Amino acid sequence: MLSTIRARRTALTAVAAVAAVGIGAGAVAATNDGDRTTEVRQSIKGGKAKNVILLIGDGLGDSEITIARNYEVGAAGRLNIDRLPLTGAMTTHSVEEDDPDTPNYLPDSAPTATAWSTGAKTSNGRISTTPGTDLDLTTLLELAQARGLRVGNVTTSELTDATPAAAMSHISARGCQGPLNMSACAADLKSAGGPGSIAEQAADSGIDVLLGGGKGRFDQIIPAGQPNAGQSVLQTADAQGYALATDAAGLAAARPGTPLLGLFAPGNMSVDWTGLPAAKPATGPQVCQEDQRPANEPSLAAMTQRAIELLQAPGRGGKKPGFFLQVESASIDKRDHVSQPCEQIGETIQLDEAVGVALDFARDNPDTLVILTGDHAHTSQIVGADQEVPGFASKLTTADGAVMQVSYGTGTTATGQSHTGSQIRVAAQGPQAANVVGVIDQTDVFDIMRRALKL
Repeated sequence: MLSTIRARRTALTAVAAVAAVGIGAGAVAATNDGDRTTEVRQSIKGGKAKNVILLIGDGLGDSEITIARNYEVGAAGRLNIDRLPLTGAMTTHSVEEDDPDTPNYLPDSAPTATAWSTGAKTSNGRISTTPGTDLDLTTLLELAQARGLRVGNVTTSELTDATPAAAMSHISARGCQGPLNMSACAADLKSAGGPGSIAEQAADSGIDVLLGGGKGRFDQIIPAGQPNAGQSVLQTADAQGYALATDAAGLAAARPGTPLLGLFAPGNMSVDWTGLPAAKPATGPQVCQEDQRPANEPSLAAMTQRAIELLQAPGRGGKKPGFFLQVESASIDKRDHVSQPCEQIGETIQLDEAVGVALDFARDNPDTLVILTGDHAHTSQIVGADQEVPGFASKLTTADGAVMQVSYGTGTTATGQSHTGSQIRVAAQGPQAANVVGVIDQTDVFDIMRRALKL
């Protein structure tokens, strides 16, 4: 179906460029137009989950979901993201460093990831530590580990970036990603009795599956005066039993029973789609260039699939202990920041494909809680196809054969767009999924997962 949609969209591009108005092609039929009573009933049973899969779209606001849906499957179509039967809204504010009782309405990814990882609010820039007092906050991943569950952390960003970092590390500033990036985190140095940089904490974590970018942080040499001085962080991970994968073939060859560190790019992993950036006046109408990711880099869906396979492999006596897995599509946010609609949409579709992997697993393993959400809202907006906007814009030819104009207006430059403070979507299925319904806060996601796993 999607190949037909894409072919029609490509054929209509020239027409759209001449007439930047909707073209009279029928919308894609919705895939979920039946009675969902049974599906919803199954998801409100509560009880205990054996597995939890938490899927995060960085910068995934309702606008980003709608833009991707319109482009990929049409306004009446439905994504995998839309298949989750129970949906609510989630507030995302952080707090002020010097006054934790005062909300900060414009959070970054560090406190938002901390909120669902620990159940506690913190200030912008902090990773699973308390505002002001700098105390460590125990994470859901750490609780799952202590209970004997397997754990995984998958991202398309650097593994040391804020969202994956909050699940597995504790540090006062999100920028302290490697041993050579610690100028703002003197108290966190191992020589000062701290846990070290985020990369060092990842190497020390014992997490079963770590997949993403950021090899450059792990290649850093630990400086003099620190434990393991003269070694790279990667060498310390090897000494602690980690197998290393650096490409898609290495990921496919990984075997259960050995902790896996997959580092598939020096920095953030490559985006899957490319296209014209938004500008003044608007660019387009355009059709995005798909499948641009280098072949040696695995997709987010492939990383998710392999992580699940490794985490659920039978252990001693043939038992499967259950698992907690966090999966992030990171560059929805990063491409939103720089007004790149095609790249933003492509990373949303990468997340959607990973959601499909999770839902396929949950279909055969109904004792799995699947949660889909974001960390904060972002800047992109759908505006009238012929509207002149004060910000930066691009027009795209959608799966409906119509023109959709996407505008970016929270920064004075095309590469300087910022987050917004709106509530965002949260959706779920499986044990405890009913608790996402209504309006919740990010800290509630921690409690939902903790109850589901009986931690």
